Amino acid sequence: MEQRFVMKCGGSTLAALPAAFFEDLRRLQESGVKPVIVHGGGPAISGTLEKLGIETEFVGGLRRTTEEVLDVVEMVLSGTINKEIVRRIQGAGARALGLSGVDGKLIQARPVANADEIGHVGEVTEVNASVIEGVMAMGYIPVLAPVGIDDAGQRYNINADTAAGAVASKLGVERMIVVTDVPGILRAVDGEKRVLPRVTAAEIDEMIASGEIYGGMIPKVKAALACLHGNVREVAIVSGTEPDVLSRAVLEGGVGTVIEA
Repeated sequence: MEQRFVMKCGGSTLAALPAAFFEDLRRLQESGVKPVIVHGGGPAISGTLEKLGIETEFVGGLRRTTEEVLDVVEMVLSGTINKEIVRRIQGAGARALGLSGVDGKLIQARPVANADEIGHVGEVTEVNASVIEGVMAMGYIPVLAPVGIDDAGQRYNINADTAAGAVASKLGVERMIVVTDVPGILRAVDGEKRVLPRVTAAEIDEMIASGEIYGGMIPKVKAALACLHGNVREVAIVSGTEPDVLSRAVLEGGVGTVIEA
């Protein structure tokens, strides 16, 4: 069985990653491992909306997406960010192909339950894995922007974590990697912060309730939890700035924090 992995990364995190990260990705690809990348881009979308003078608001952590906002979401995610990632991968000597969920109806979606409040935000109903399989079979790393589509041709803004979990589940990948700017979930042990090697979803809820996980770490951890979808049983949170972090996470384990369903 060929080895595959699905990696989720925020657009702003990816832009800040060192060249060594992409070289590590190239080495993995050369060794026969097949990576699939799903990326976000929240801060870049917010920045572009601001520049264009389009108002935006968040409802329960999700961006209220009007048709006007959706145009910008697609432009930034499927355009600017997607191509920047492809360029960086190719700059390291690997081969990448950028697609959005609209291409080949790759990510099919329907409106979320509270669509009347938050507009064109979608949940994934189906992933057209054959497109991803075809891209991998040609020797390219698929780089996927989380914009979905339905049978009527309506586009949807999809949370990147949920999209990544759905893609991994459909590809039969049981363990995902979330690349962030933190080395994992930190826990105070004898007064010093250490990376927690393994943790369950239930323990995370307790740590959030007790205040052990706090501030900016909460959305990162909740994002990783959102990837535990379908067949995905584990999600590893790692820092993209650690040397050879992808190779270690994929081939050896023991890096970052592994969250179990």
